[in-house]
Amino acid sequence: MASSSADRVRRRRAKLREQGMRPIQIWVPDTRAPGFAAEYARQCALVAAATTEDDLEWLDANLDDLLDLIDAEERGA
Repeated sequence: MASSSADRVRRRRAKLREQGMRPIQIWVPDTRAPGFAAEYARQCALVAAATTEDDLEWLDANLDDLLDLIDAEERGA
């Protein structure tokens, strides 16, 4: 009798844990979401327009604040 898919998954996860692995959950942008392509293009243009090391340092230093603004806009705040 063939094992159920749940049994196979359980065995696979046990094997991975034995190898020192652990499961984690990662959230990534939904590339299918409306507006994703436009926002991606906008951000790429900003990075491409950064012509100096100072521009890139500013972007890196302010990335968290910029992402917070994007989140607030998406919530309609």
